[in-house]
This record gives sequence, structure tokens and C-alpha cells, in this order.
Amino acid sequence: MKHKLFLPLAAFCILLAACAPQAAPSQPSAVEASIVTEAPTPSAPLTSGEPVPLTVMTHDSFSISEAALAAFEQANNVKVTFVKSGDAGSTLNKAILSKDAPLADVLYGVDNAFLARALDAGIFEPYESPALVNAPAEFRLDPENRATPVDYDDVCINYDRAFFAKNELAVPQTLDDLIRPEYNGMLVVENPATSSPGLAFLLATIAHFGEPGYLDFWRSLRANGLVVVNDWNAAYYTNFSASSGRGPQPMVVSYATSPAAEVIYSDAALEQSPTASIVGPDTCFRQIEFVGILAGTRQRAAAERFVDFMLSLQFQEDLPLQMFVLPVDPMAILPDSFHQFNEYPDQPATLAPDVIAANRERWIQEWTDAVLR
Repeated sequence: MKHKLFLPLAAFCILLAACAPQAAPSQPSAVEASIVTEAPTPSAPLTSGEPVPLTVMTHDSFSISEAALAAFEQANNVKVTFVKSGDAGSTLNKAILSKDAPLADVLYGVDNAFLARALDAGIFEPYESPALVNAPAEFRLDPENRATPVDYDDVCINYDRAFFAKNELAVPQTLDDLIRPEYNGMLVVENPATSSPGLAFLLATIAHFGEPGYLDFWRSLRANGLVVVNDWNAAYYTNFSASSGRGPQPMVVSYATSPAAEVIYSDAALEQSPTASIVGPDTCFRQIEFVGILAGTRQRAAAERFVDFMLSLQFQEDLPLQMFVLPVDPMAILPDSFHQFNEYPDQPATLAPDVIAANRERWIQEWTDAVLR
């Protein structure tokens, strides 16, 4: 996650994901609808007096519509304060360092690349939301329900349609294709030590090539003119040719939802996105984002209501156009643009959270030695 992407050029940032392969999101069939459990009936407000204060710590890319937030606050007599705390890694660090005197009641935005670290640190209290029954099993990575899945997205390579058409060049379909000489100097990636999508793409290569094969792949990429920048904004808005129109690289590590965002935020009406995603087997990595109740909260009841709310259809259908991520509830209806302009991988690369936690720092150091030195 994310974590995630645009939102008038800055707030669209998505989001980070190890789970079983899943088909592209689609409208549920009548049969599927009949077997999905309905969300529980909303409970009465917590109090009849002053609103209950609830503090929610998030990464900087979190966004919610005013209407959705107001509906939650009014239904529960709760006043929510959001504390944005940097990227997903920085937010988790703050929560861990302050766990003996928590800065918030709820934490949203831990993704599967950092999930095991959060659970090992003991920052969450278990809570099994009644609405969790609607989330497919592949998203429920914590059997103790300390971290509840909310959304996901696939980190993929996006490409400039016009560049490949103009140069009559075939679009790469696999990771191995990227080291072919005709793609020399055409890919920009983010540094996994400083970027969530950069880390996700590194994990995709590890899942696909294994050890030490992934390092051989990255050395070959480096020899083929790989460009590395520190963050997604620089990669997408400075280096990527389709976004800025001036960048030298026609391929960039971004998200499967980026093409729809290009259309939605375009000044001109577009019938086709100027970008598309490479979605072959293991070319994308699925990021899942979680919410959890922070241990020691004094607003446990309100915190539970907020977790329930994040799994409600109202929030699940609000988040795609707020954060350009995908809802974990398969009954949530996606915007038409997400069906029209995005492609989703049938076989995203996966790694278990505990495997990532045990090896993440070593992998990043090995990548740094192989690619940057």
C-alpha cells in the first residue's frame, strides 16, 4: 500500500501484498450475492451526550469523503481526529515507539510488507469484526484478528502506450523481457529502501526468481540501463514519459489502478488511458492494507465501531476514488473507470508476511550492493 497515488497529483498513493492469486475485480453474480453475509445492522450511538473522541493514526495518503466520515460520526456520536504520520513504514515506527503511551486509538495503513513486524511488536488488540465475514480468506493474514484487512492494490510496471506504438516496439510481458537490449534505459524504479512500491517490486522479483536468482536479474537490469530514484513521485512525475510528457523512461513501477487515475484526473476527456499495466504472471506484487485497534486505547467501543465502518459497503465503495485502492469486500461496486481502464493480474507474486519480516532488511541491503554500488 499503499501506500498510494494521485488525488490531484499528490494524494493518489496506494498502496502495499502477499495473498493467494485472485481474479480481477468484477460485479458479483446473483449466486455470489446470495452467499455473502449481509453486514450487521448499525448499532445505536455510543452515548447521547458529547461525541466520543476517537484518534486514528494513518499514513499520509489516507483519504475519506466528507460524506462518509460524517455518516459514521453521526451514526455513532463519535468525533474522529486523523493523525497523518508519514509513509506506511514511518507510521508503523511511530506506533511501535509510542506503544506504552499510544498516540491514537486506531492505526490504519500497515501493509503486508510490514504486517509481521507490527504483530511481533504487540501494538494491536484482537478484534474480530462481524463484517470481516465478507472479506475473502486470502486477505485475512492474521488468524488472531489483530490486524483487519481493508483494501489492496497491485504494484505493477506501467507503460506509455504512445511510446511503444510510435516506436513499433512490443510491450514486455514478463520480468525476463525487461533485460532484453531493445528495452535498454526504458525502466525507472523506486529505491526499495525508501519507497513502498519500490519494495513491493523488489519482493515480486524475489518471489519469481528466488535466491540468489533475483540478484542476477537486478544486475542484468542495471547493465540494461535501469534508472533508480528515491520515491514514487519522482519516478512517475519526473521520469515517466506518459505522465510528464518529458520524462525519458516509458516504463515505471506504479500501480494497477494508475491508468484509471490518469483518465479521471486528465484535463481532457479521454476514451483510453495513456498508460497501461504489465500484468503477466509474477510481474505485479499485491499489497494489502490493514486496520487495527491500538493496545491501551481508552475508546475501545468507538475503535471497534470504526473498524466495522471500514469494512462497511459505504466505506468500501468510498475508498477506490479516494485512495485508488481496491476494496476487500467483493460485494463492493467499483467505479466504471476501474473496469474500463485498469487491468488486474491473474497471478500476482506473493510472499508470506513472516518471510518478508525475516528477510526484508537483508534483501534491501543485497539489492543496494548489487544495484547502487
